[in-house]
Amino acid sequence: MGATVEDQRLDALFTALSDSTRRDILVRLGRGEATVKELAEPYAMTMQAVSQHIRVLERSGLISQGRHRQTRPCRLEPAALETALSWIEESRRVWSERMDRLETHLTRLQERENQ
Repeated sequence: MGATVEDQRLDALFTALSDSTRRDILVRLGRGEATVKELAEPYAMTMQAVSQHIRVLERSGLISQGRHRQTRPCRLEPAALETALSWIEESRRVWSERMDRLETHLTRLQERENQ
């Protein structure tokens, strides 16, 4: 069975979020737009390495780059997190229901043993 568009979107989001530098960049962009150069300042890595992180974040939909004169400021796209949040919430609900059913089953088994 092939991956759906939704699966591909989730894969891209979780891949982007799996790296601490990329999460840090998202936190920085939560304070406002920034250029790649500004985003690179706190890191001991090349501009090329930071640009690669930016590309991963952009492919995931978590950030976008605009055009302002000669710069391309990056901005956070928080709506992209909705896909991940929806998946997490649905997974939490399913597992919570399964755990409730297991707990009920185990309680019944224990009650039978105590009779």
